[in-house]
Amino acid sequence: MTDLELAKAIAEGAGKILLDLRATGLFEGKALGKAGDRVANEFIMTALRENRPDDAILSEEEKDSAARLSAERVWIVDPLDGTREYGEGRTDWAVHIALSMGGKPAIGAVALPGVGQVFLSEPQALPSLPQKLRVLVSRTRPAKEALAVAEALNAELVPMGSAGAKAMAVLRGEADIYLHTGGQYEWDNCAPGAVALAAGLHATRANGSPLAYNNADPYLPDLLICQAELAPKVLEVLSKVPA
Repeated sequence: MTDLELAKAIAEGAGKILLDLRATGLFEGKALGKAGDRVANEFIMTALRENRPDDAILSEEEKDSAARLSAERVWIVDPLDGTREYGEGRTDWAVHIALSMGGKPAIGAVALPGVGQVFLSEPQALPSLPQKLRVLVSRTRPAKEALAVAEALNAELVPMGSAGAKAMAVLRGEADIYLHTGGQYEWDNCAPGAVALAAGLHATRANGSPLAYNNADPYLPDLLICQAELAPKVLEVLSKVPA
């Protein structure tokens, strides 16, 4: 398998496991989310170690190791992005499988098992922009920066769950701007970033700087994904939002 084929197979497999686990009816709510995290992580870690034994891995559900910092190839994974949404029986959750090469988001697969789709880091057609733009925000705590962008662009707010679901909503034509400023880690946005960049979308930090991975501190708090023609307007608005 190529790296992209492997990422897809692992993302799909983890997604099926998560759907099957939820369908048993043995867990619900937070208990379901915790069980999903554990089971999906074990599958992903075993699959990567079997198929890419020489590569390093950074997973949300594993103890981090400084050994990865000297590795050129690092798999960065989130076994279950949107644990709350998964536990609530919603569809806006995801599985993130990414490969960082030299600190760049080189390969990515984002599975949305609840809607039966997997997005890969490869060229794809982008949806047309609507007359009234749509800005994705957190279901529970919309960030002031996203609200400022929506106001400045006279855009509609679209509440949604996980980071992966939000990022892929831009590719699915469900929204046009995904701006996150509330704190994330590398596993939250490496796979979405890789998919977005390969599709031709703008994907950077909220200040316009490139996404960089495999850092000693995996905290990567902000992200902007949108169509390239919208990026200058959004970044201009962000530059004027008080800290």
